[in-house]
Amino acid sequence: RLEEFLKKEVDLELSTVPDFEERVIDFSEVEQLMNSINIIPAPCAPVINPQAPNAATGTSLRVCWSLFSDDTVECYQLCYKTVNNERGSDEQPEHTLKVKETYCTITNLLPNTQYEFWVSALNASGVSPPSERTVYVTAPSPPTIKSKKIRSCENAALVCWESGDINPVDSYTVEL
Repeated sequence: RLEEFLKKEVDLELSTVPDFEERVIDFSEVEQLMNSINIIPAPCAPVINPQAPNAATGTSLRVCWSLFSDDTVECYQLCYKTVNNERGSDEQPEHTLKVKETYCTITNLLPNTQYEFWVSALNASGVSPPSERTVYVTAPSPPTIKSKKIRSCENAALVCWESGDINPVDSYTVEL
């Protein structure tokens, strides 16, 4: 029977309802949904790391931060200002830098001075909330030895120096 069926010529004609022939489909809702899927969300707030040992000189600080998410980030906005402990004094100006990496070395700072830092992440969708603020301190400037006050004898020496730093220095190391 199969052989006989295959030998026969069959003419199939498909017909469609006229409604389908000229129907226009509106994909605007689908397009809006697809566009909303491709939008990148604004990044989460970065976290500034505490000041690392040896990350400061008398005039510079190396500030590092992290982003604990898989957010897309184009750059970071690092802000800082001098910490002023005097009450009733004028507010210190804020400085802002755009940075591509998760670290930055800030130069031309004052010795033995506290600086407050915070950072935000940026992408095409917007700016993240700022990180918590963190205080870093530059190294003290080297002391000046008062050569006229140096005294010595066979078993001892008296060396005097002047700090010149406004903020108190914790300790000094004297090398012979």
